[in-house]
Amino acid sequence: MTPPLYPLTARRFFFEQCGVGLGKVALTSLLGADLCQRAAAEERTDPMAPRMPHFRAKAKQVIFLFMAGGPSHLDLFDYKPTLRKYDGQPVPPEIIAGKDLPFIERDAALMSSPLKFARYGDSGAELSELLPHLAGIADDLTIVRSLHTNAFNHAPAQIFMQTGHLQLGKPSLGAWVTYGLGSENQDLPAFVVMNSAGGISGGAACFGSGFLPSDYQGVSLHSRGNPILYTQNPPGYDMKLQRRSIDLVNRFNRRQLERFNDPEIASRINAYELAFRLQVSAPDLVNLDQENQSTFEMYGIDSEKPSFARNCLLARRLVERGVRFICLFHKGWDHHADVVGGLRGICPAVDRPSAALVRDLKQRGLLDETLVVWGGEFGRTPMVENNPALNRKLGRDHHPDAFSMWLAGGGIAPGQTIGQTDEMGYYTVEDPVHVHDLHATMLHLLGMDHKRLTFRYQGRDFRLTDVSGNVVEKLLI
Repeated sequence: MTPPLYPLTARRFFFEQCGVGLGKVALTSLLGADLCQRAAAEERTDPMAPRMPHFRAKAKQVIFLFMAGGPSHLDLFDYKPTLRKYDGQPVPPEIIAGKDLPFIERDAALMSSPLKFARYGDSGAELSELLPHLAGIADDLTIVRSLHTNAFNHAPAQIFMQTGHLQLGKPSLGAWVTYGLGSENQDLPAFVVMNSAGGISGGAACFGSGFLPSDYQGVSLHSRGNPILYTQNPPGYDMKLQRRSIDLVNRFNRRQLERFNDPEIASRINAYELAFRLQVSAPDLVNLDQENQSTFEMYGIDSEKPSFARNCLLARRLVERGVRFICLFHKGWDHHADVVGGLRGICPAVDRPSAALVRDLKQRGLLDETLVVWGGEFGRTPMVENNPALNRKLGRDHHPDAFSMWLAGGGIAPGQTIGQTDEMGYYTVEDPVHVHDLHATMLHLLGMDHKRLTFRYQGRDFRLTDVSGNVVEKLLI
């Protein structure tokens, strides 16, 4: 197995603490003096410095539009005329044999989508009437209808989509990407997170660094007010005094780093320095006075209030500044009741800015090097959820066995629909794409082999895709 990018840090720290001087002797005997010196020098370099990928990349940056809650593929991307034929009839028992259904009865009736679908663009992409703006860029998109995952509850499924593992404590996708590639902008975080509709079930684990150095965790950005909390000076405390204070703190930190060689001390030093630079760069980033009115209209921004549309525009501005990974969280897709009404309420807030982001990147020459991914943690069942006790009617339950996402730019072959589900929309029957396959493909587009991007922790080499995952060749140009 090819060694990880930073294989020596934890082992070196362990040996250097194992006795008075004996740790360094042991380390030198194992690695050789030259390698030990090279490793020590490596540790003191900037952890966010740009690094070469494993092979030539097609994408440099990622924008993940994460729709927390599980958008209904059956009402948005995966039209099923057979469901109309059998609407209201019990689901055939052989379809759900051995399946755990969280909130609905096993004999729940099938429910077709009352929404209209049509084909758009030269590609003939079939989309719901609720996505008119995405329909306008159909030939720039590739729709994958055959995603499947390992979890059917929100928190574990969101964590799995973002980290590749069901357990807490693993690095997120954005952390792995920035660990592997570093950043092209030293004045902004390499991994930025924005949330436009309240907290998500998976919480901070969805953008944490896990066992990777904390340099690589996602940084939350606010679209108004203080862009990043706790980076503003109090009254009477100017930048000159701030610089002197940070220099003093980091002088003590560097002494501790020389003494203990703990990588987290190096992360702390870098965090202080980045926070100082953010005091200038972050306010400029969120100042949209430079944008013209036609841009606001394209995204659907009509006020100063935080919104998904505003975050999409900020994502474009982050890409222009070389930020490596941007994740926009937007919850509200968990439609256990009135799925169609719920979608009618949330789609206008998301459809227009999502399409505008792709258009904007394309017209600025940024789409070819920016991978845009849109989707949630799972889909919804073809059976109806009616539960009077919970005041639920005409909803859909969680569904991990089949769901849809779309991708654009960054080396994705546009104008395709990949994968198929069965006539009920319950199982994938053609070109199944597991979450690990999606992650492997995203890393591949960024120039990284998912099997080689590893980090040694607790005696083994971990990776984003665990022990599986294959690049989906049909997605690639």
